[in-house]
Amino acid sequence: MVFPVGDDNSDRTLFPLVTIALLVANVFVFVVLQQMGQNDDVTLAYCQVPAEIISGRDVVTEPTQREIAVQGQQMVVTVPGLRPTPVPVWLTLLTAIFMHGSVMHLAGNMWFLWLFGDNVEDCMGHVRYLLFYLACGIIASLAFVAFNATGEAALTPCLGASGAISGVLGAYLVLHPHRRVSVILLRMMVDVPGYVAVGIWFLFQVASGLFDPGGGGGGVAYSAHVAGFLAGMALAKPFSTAPARAEADPLVILRRRLG
Repeated sequence: MVFPVGDDNSDRTLFPLVTIALLVANVFVFVVLQQMGQNDDVTLAYCQVPAEIISGRDVVTEPTQREIAVQGQQMVVTVPGLRPTPVPVWLTLLTAIFMHGSVMHLAGNMWFLWLFGDNVEDCMGHVRYLLFYLACGIIASLAFVAFNATGEAALTPCLGASGAISGVLGAYLVLHPHRRVSVILLRMMVDVPGYVAVGIWFLFQVASGLFDPGGGGGGVAYSAHVAGFLAGMALAKPFSTAPARAEADPLVILRRRLG
């Protein structure tokens, strides 16, 4: 895998107000409302659950105990039950994309949002970028519901901004395919085009999803990542300004490179 650490912002003209606001909102929800992930009453009330989205009814479950293998030994862990949802269950498609399961989950998502979101916001403007972000997050959540619609998987809670941020990466690929991105590759710092940095990430999500068709194994919703990314690619130009669409036109890019 490659790990991006920076990109070229020399031509950015718009202050990334919405990107910063989204960062603050996600951190606030995790730190204050979820109490660093320790408040199950909030997390398991406002997360998205496929069975709830499909039926339109709130689902409350009791805590259960499961055996898991840890370093070759079987351990019994308690899995907390789903809490009552005080809002219409369909709203969890929105609330879930502002919650996270751990500090590392939050940090990884916010890093990618900060790195790639400002350039996408620059192409769309504040309002359209916010609508784009939310739309990608909801589409990604619906994909998770579709892949986990039956059986025990339908009670699997899903949360995190990954689907929405995957949409941002998809838009970055469409709008800034040749923008230079600094990445750590094989312990070296190198500059690569945007399509390489983002493309490798997407191929990893697809490959991982093939080994996890339900999209929820290991705590990672790969189906949501892939769906969010494809949604971002599809919506990138419709949500962008006319100048940004023109700059991303393949013929314009080709003429500029040949010239």
